[in-house]
Amino acid sequence: MGDSAEKQPRTGFFRGVKAEFKKIVWPDRESTLKQSVAVVAISVVVGVIIALIDYVVKYGVNFLTSI
Repeated sequence: MGDSAEKQPRTGFFRGVKAEFKKIVWPDRESTLKQSVAVVAISVVVGVIIALIDYVVKYGVNFLTSI
């Protein structure tokens, strides 16, 4: 008896998931490529900025400790 009551909500859940997946609009290949290039470029720029800040702070700390 309990088995049939448990299976009913699960099938309804998966039907809902299937209906929501049909609503998804996937990006085309060109858009995905442009966004990926933008993410990589921004990551490199931020990495360089962080490295420069780290170098300046390291130089500053070494200067202050050598006084």
